[in-house]
Amino acid sequence: MGYWILKEKLSVLLLLVWLGLNFYLFIDTFHWYEDEDAYIYTRIMLGSTLAWARASATCLNFNCMLILLPVSRNLISFLRGASICCGGALRRQLDKNIAFHKMVAYGIAVNATIHIVAHLINIERYHTSQSKEAGELRNKLSGLGKSPNESYLNPIRTYETSTTGEVLSTIAGVTGVVITVALILIMTSSTELIRKACYEVFWYTHHLFVVFFIGLIIHGMGQLVRGQTPQSLLLHNATYCKDHYLEWENATQCPLPQFSGNKPVAWKWVLSPTVLYICERTVRFWRFQQEVVITKVVAHSSGVLELHMKKRGFKMGPGQYIFLQCPSISQLEWHPFTLTSAPEEDFFSVHIRVVGDWTAALFKAFGAEEKAFKELWMLPRLAVDGPYGSTPFASILKSIWYKCCNSNTALVLQKVYFYWICRDPSAFEWFADLLFHLETKMAEKGKNDFLSYHTFLTGWDESQATHIALHYDDKMDVITGLRQKTSYGRPNWDNEFKQLAENHPSSSIGVFFCGPKTLSKSLQKTCDSYSSVDPRGVQFHYHKESS
Repeated sequence: MGYWILKEKLSVLLLLVWLGLNFYLFIDTFHWYEDEDAYIYTRIMLGSTLAWARASATCLNFNCMLILLPVSRNLISFLRGASICCGGALRRQLDKNIAFHKMVAYGIAVNATIHIVAHLINIERYHTSQSKEAGELRNKLSGLGKSPNESYLNPIRTYETSTTGEVLSTIAGVTGVVITVALILIMTSSTELIRKACYEVFWYTHHLFVVFFIGLIIHGMGQLVRGQTPQSLLLHNATYCKDHYLEWENATQCPLPQFSGNKPVAWKWVLSPTVLYICERTVRFWRFQQEVVITKVVAHSSGVLELHMKKRGFKMGPGQYIFLQCPSISQLEWHPFTLTSAPEEDFFSVHIRVVGDWTAALFKAFGAEEKAFKELWMLPRLAVDGPYGSTPFASILKSIWYKCCNSNTALVLQKVYFYWICRDPSAFEWFADLLFHLETKMAEKGKNDFLSYHTFLTGWDESQATHIALHYDDKMDVITGLRQKTSYGRPNWDNEFKQLAENHPSSSIGVFFCGPKTLSKSLQKTCDSYSSVDPRGVQFHYHKESS
């Protein structure tokens, strides 16, 4: 645990800063509404739930201010590329933008829950304040506002009214319901189960954030919470007058108090990030309009579609990703794909596996199910947004290949270990071509030891096992066609990391992962356990692919 905190000290610091700001805003606002003289009469009617509602509202506004920043992809890419002001440690934090987005979303959910519960109690207390059992002072406060020269404190004007009907007849009530429904739909559709089973539901429902933000801005205009006006406080000392309420009409020392609602402030919190996000979407729309030329289409038998594309002004780094849209399939949906080409190539490419409705429709639209492909001019239009992020594998391996082949390029890397685990033998097909070219080029350059790759097959049937056994002594691997043979089963990560630590003492080793979350957690723990506490020893730095 101590080593993890030391290694992730910047992440821990940012988490503590975020939590600290939330606690500070909550406590500061809570004490304001608990102690301020302007809300003495409001507290008599509502109790401490007034402070709970307002404190959670402040934290809600704060987190709504932050929620759009981590998903502003162009902003994140700009900060990542600003090497002067953005060091390696901060870049790694930028790679965790989606994790921060989720964390802020949980903050919104928690504060929204507190806010809703507190106001439901407030509404009920406003209602009971109109009953005779509430007491003389609460009755008197609830009765204010009936004469022309009076202002009301209790928004519920009579005990006979329905609280539900009263809520749904106010701006605060209607927008509160809309915001709550939108938030519930956004949060529930964001679960991993729904994202994987039906990505389109997640994609469309997530855009209810527009409704959420509009409702949030309008919500405060209802001015449900009311307090004594500053002018009234000068004439009517609530601390003294609350105990002499029978003399209000006749005593000059305690004229009738005047009340007003709080001015809406949510727009002040969300204005800047909203403008920034509008700029973000404007840039994305401009990119959508740019022409993308499809230069090559390959359908692999493993159900993978390979697309080669060109676009004016497109510049990428090793292992970045792009978002693809096919307007003939959907006018709104954008899907992320890791780039599998290298920056040194004169095109950019992606490999798309059929895993859902959208990818299946794209596979069909490009004629990949037919024996003969469509002519390039007949293919549907694609729009490209990106590149973004920094993720590993195919593109990075290709880039390493080009740098190794170019004697003028200085390569800091000393050794690359590549582990690839697949359940289906056909999944090795398209990547095996890349590894074959790398293997050949490394041999020609006399760098056989630079790249060490390990392929693992975890699933096979009886006939495949027989075929593998018959060809076990062949020079080339029967599955991949490579010199290095495929292993069967799963790697023993303890043995692998132990060997790496022994082979490279006092080295800094980056571990890049793309795959299931359970394996990611296991690998991260293994990295931590085999990293030396001594900074001079071997250090494993874990990174997982995220988009």
